[in-house]
Amino acid sequence: MSDEGPRGWGRPLYERVLDASGVGEGSTLLDLGCGAGELSVLAAARGARVTGVDIDPSAVATAAAAVPGGTFRVGDVHEPPPGPFDVVAAVQVLSHVADPLALLRAAAVIGSTVALTVWGREEECDVHVFGEALAPWLPPRRPMPGPPPLTDPGRLRQVVGTAGLDVVGVDEVVCPFTYADEDELVGPVLGSGIGRHAMNRAGPVAVREAVLGRLADRRQADGSYVLRNLFRILVARPTSGVPSA
Repeated sequence: MSDEGPRGWGRPLYERVLDASGVGEGSTLLDLGCGAGELSVLAAARGARVTGVDIDPSAVATAAAAVPGGTFRVGDVHEPPPGPFDVVAAVQVLSHVADPLALLRAAAVIGSTVALTVWGREEECDVHVFGEALAPWLPPRRPMPGPPPLTDPGRLRQVVGTAGLDVVGVDEVVCPFTYADEDELVGPVLGSGIGRHAMNRAGPVAVREAVLGRLADRRQADGSYVLRNLFRILVARPTSGVPSA
């Protein structure tokens, strides 16, 4: 599942991460995969001292402009600054990196607390209905070999433990993805990989009709559409014997 969504969708998730990890006045926070700085902005508003790392130079520039008192740099999240930090946050990052275990091991060395988030299981997130709508024109889905994805709570706990972290709390938050009208709902689908594949087979009109038909029950009285998606927040601390920096 992509983390792209309507503007502002992530604020409930970011606020819950900061609450769960105890970020407040004077806290030092490392925002791994900081993007344009949405989490960093909220942390700075609480009085935290923020450092951010992201591989995208334009996103880093945007984050630096949004948080003038922060420290932002272009870099690989697998190789974070040495710290130490009160909190290392990896919000919607693990599914986008080459080696989630290596990232978490690095976080365990430099952070007193590590906070991370993942999507809920597919059936816990309304965005899966986009795939259902386009299924007639997509290749059949085959079971993926190997262990379950990190969206599986048991698998997530296992990887976190292997990284040298003890889980101290798991929270859930539902974030509504609100689309103002049909065009705002369908546009991102048509621009996605699965949307383009479906359009190549059926054309944009058929794809649009399929999406709107499948999502008719999510349509609100004002013509907007609301999809509710669950995210999990896991907070952990270094296992005894794993030194912090």
